[in-house]
Amino acid sequence: MKEISRLREELNKWKTLEERVKELEDMALLAEEDEEWAKEFDASIETIEKELKEKEFRLLLQGKYDILPAILFLHAGAGGTESCDWVDMLLRMYLRWAERKGFKAEILDLIPGEEVGLRSAVVSVEGEYAYGFLKTEKGIHRLVRISPFDANRRRHTSFALVDVLPQVEEDIEVEIKPEELKIDTYRASGPGGQHVNVTDSAVRITHLPTGIVAQCQAERSQHQNRERALKILKAKLFDYYESKRKEELEKVRGEKHDIAWGNQIRSYILHPYNLVKDHRSGIEDPNPQKVLDGDIDHFIEGFLSHNLSKQGNN
Repeated sequence: MKEISRLREELNKWKTLEERVKELEDMALLAEEDEEWAKEFDASIETIEKELKEKEFRLLLQGKYDILPAILFLHAGAGGTESCDWVDMLLRMYLRWAERKGFKAEILDLIPGEEVGLRSAVVSVEGEYAYGFLKTEKGIHRLVRISPFDANRRRHTSFALVDVLPQVEEDIEVEIKPEELKIDTYRASGPGGQHVNVTDSAVRITHLPTGIVAQCQAERSQHQNRERALKILKAKLFDYYESKRKEELEKVRGEKHDIAWGNQIRSYILHPYNLVKDHRSGIEDPNPQKVLDGDIDHFIEGFLSHNLSKQGNN
């Protein structure tokens, strides 16, 4: 029902956009004869084009977890003090990006560096498709600059790891369908007086889809043993599904690399020239300061398009 509600809302947004485009047809006639209408017409076109581009952008996000909120992890790599400062710079970049997108970003954990910056940071980013966008940032990010911490003003290279996981919604309540259970009763064994071996009070429940078994013979009543066995089964099933979820998230996390030279996905060069280059898509930006201020959508979109193109060629 939640997914149906989301899809209906998305469909309504497209219908509203379609209606606004039709209104532009009428406005175009007025714009031909009136300068004020012409200005409003141009502004409306610009707004709609921006919204349409954003929607087309989101159509690139078709992964199972893409629509979910994200947890962003930043870790300092090779480079010592420089890399800790680099993590601090990246944290600011992603916080500013989240602000631009209208997402809610909350710092969950910070481990400061020994002298400056951060050894690591963990951020929750909540917003529609937050994970879909941020998953493109996974990997090693490399910074080249004249170090502000070097008295000799030498050029330094720093590395940081960006990792991203989806915030999968969890529900401790485990649904157990009666038709998926095999319930056996048997006579309890062990201490308990005469009653123990007289009635079939012990209960064994088998969850057929998983083969997980829970049993109880601690109570004299078969009903009580059944209730306890169900509680045990629920706990076992929750642990089972949680383990499966973690295995799937490890697949989503992908291959790990050393946080050092040769593994970077993007380079931010502040000296001897200004350039940010994504080594996967080939997209470049000659304005690193703008990028470090959170303007990274063109890199995200570029990688998604590049990835889609690669899949189409395979």
